[in-house]
Amino acid sequence: MQIYEELVARGLIAQVTDEEEIRDLVNNGKAVFYIGFDPTADSLHVGHFMALCLMKRLQMAGNKPVALIGGGTAMIGDPSGRTDMRSMMTKEQIQHNCDCFKKQMSRFIDFSEGKAIMVNNADWLLGLNYIDVLRDVGACFSVNKMLSAECYKQRMEKGLSFLEFNYMIMQSYDFFHLYKEYGCNMQFGGDDQWSNMLGGTELIRKKLGKDAFAMTITLLLNSEGKKMGKTQKGAVWLDPEKTTPYEFYQYWRNVADSDVLKCIRMLTFLPLEEIEKMDSWEGSQLNTAKEILAFELTKLVHGEEEAAKAQEAARALFSNGGNTDNMPTTVLSEDDFENGEISVIDVMLKAGIIKSKGEGRRLIDQGGVSVDDAKVADFTVTVKRADFEKGHVIVKKGKKVFNKVVVE
Repeated sequence: MQIYEELVARGLIAQVTDEEEIRDLVNNGKAVFYIGFDPTADSLHVGHFMALCLMKRLQMAGNKPVALIGGGTAMIGDPSGRTDMRSMMTKEQIQHNCDCFKKQMSRFIDFSEGKAIMVNNADWLLGLNYIDVLRDVGACFSVNKMLSAECYKQRMEKGLSFLEFNYMIMQSYDFFHLYKEYGCNMQFGGDDQWSNMLGGTELIRKKLGKDAFAMTITLLLNSEGKKMGKTQKGAVWLDPEKTTPYEFYQYWRNVADSDVLKCIRMLTFLPLEEIEKMDSWEGSQLNTAKEILAFELTKLVHGEEEAAKAQEAARALFSNGGNTDNMPTTVLSEDDFENGEISVIDVMLKAGIIKSKGEGRRLIDQGGVSVDDAKVADFTVTVKRADFEKGHVIVKKGKKVFNKVVVE
């Protein structure tokens, strides 16, 4: 099976502008393709995972990735899939985030000579002359057609700023620039980016002639993938300082039964033949599938050693006297105790497993909190300093979130 057919079989391709041409480029290693990443934080998260895995697959098949960091477009904000305007960032914040992205992407993409490049659209967008853009680029766009795009329809109800209205033009100009300067002949993006990407393909053909060779593809679940980055604790980051390898492992270990095989097919590099054998799995076998998913993805992001540690820690939680060495740990100081005790809610806040005391009270009322396997019956319950004489206490939220608490 060639790479394009594999992408289809894994459920990664939703729409294409010219399937025959795209198949030829991709299968013969002739695609120079870009995927854009908005540097709105100093770490990538699991919502970017599908795009990173796709870039790795295509590069392994001989194609050349262009990782486009939206340092310029981040100064405006993309209205796609949003109901409010994105907050502004300084140039220094954006540059810091760009630097962090490249370090993380290097685990997936080989940026050595001729293999892949990373570019920042601030390098060409920030120097554009407004009048030139109006004459050379703006003339290629129909306002009526732009307003028919779903990304603008959603924002029109609450108010679409002129600032955001320009995002499609800027993203289209990115593809135009990459086509001219780097020979980039293909763009990938989520289904929420389809209108913007079509704008780029159309701009190239209007400016350079109908024979200009530019292709567009969308990923099936990229917009759903963005939602994957949210849990009760917030975003699941690829930076181990923000989301530990154990927490990352547990996130994938706890996916819904209905999603686990889909995630294995789309995100891991296991052979399709092996995955197809799992299609008939059910019951306890799905827990095995979840362990496979969690291990494979943690290995991809954090390395095999950290993946093994995370798996060992996760399994230990469900066995008596298990090893807790690799469990997420919160360190308390003596100053955290008042009269030799600290409330369970305050421990949970310090551990980051709740966002507010109100959330903690609701969880306790619902019977969802325990300390050392003893259910917490009341929000006034405290943990005594003497409870730590054995070395630590284990705080548990629900069935799947654990935290080891120690005192320095």
